Amino acid sequence: MSPPDVTVVRACLRDGAGGSPTAVVLEDDGHSPPDDDELRRIPVAQGTSHAVYIRHVGDTTELRFFTAEGELPACGHGTVAALALLAARHTGTGPYRATLRAGGRVFAGRAERDGDLITAAFDPGPVDLREPTAQERTLVPAALGLTPQQAPRGIRIAGVGRERMLVPLPTRAAVAALRPDPDRLRAACDRFGLLGAYVHSQPTPHGALAARMFAPSAGVDEDIANANGTACLAAHLAGQGIRRITVDMGDALASPATVTATADTDLRVELGGTARVPTK
Repeated sequence: MSPPDVTVVRACLRDGAGGSPTAVVLEDDGHSPPDDDELRRIPVAQGTSHAVYIRHVGDTTELRFFTAEGELPACGHGTVAALALLAARHTGTGPYRATLRAGGRVFAGRAERDGDLITAAFDPGPVDLREPTAQERTLVPAALGLTPQQAPRGIRIAGVGRERMLVPLPTRAAVAALRPDPDRLRAACDRFGLLGAYVHSQPTPHGALAARMFAPSAGVDEDIANANGTACLAAHLAGQGIRRITVDMGDALASPATVTATADTDLRVELGGTARVPTK
């Protein structure tokens, strides 16, 4: 039995370029099933922040997500990457559709090819929103490098899979200028059980904005594309009448990415992104 075959899919591209390289492993009878330690090593070996392992169980496709730190209950751009690879291998006609299982829940995913690009969308699950505690409101923004005078109003704690802090800043330039202390931010997030901080600019009337996701508690100082954080923000902004957002990320890491999200009136969210799967 040989080691697992890894495909690096660039997920959540912007205008067909950039995106978040994601290591995708598709279970195959000709390969030894990797254990958790091996799955943790794959993103390190591939130079990616995350890896996703795909296993077919009956009519359901099971997804598991890993960083060097360990397993995650959910990963939005990892789901986009997985759907893109599955669609690229799909031999049927029309859009690819799948019933997915991850993080203890079952949900729908779909993907459609347009030339060498594949657009994927899925239901990330319900988003929980709450107000931060006084300590969360103080320690996490400070670790991001914000002074008490700069600390914004409107901070929320949001969870899909794991909780994170949503931090609004007035402009894209303010988001780009952030210089967080990773060790200090990790200590603050670990203290409160947060995955990290999703910092975003104010949306335009059409829902366009920029964001950065800092997740040192998952072993990722900054994520190129964070789709689940975008789902959290979409649910939050839906309460303000903004139903669809287009979020630019990754510029600080020289890999521009874009994630889209649409929220219904009941706050159910659909996430989307475009990916490219390398040809063998």
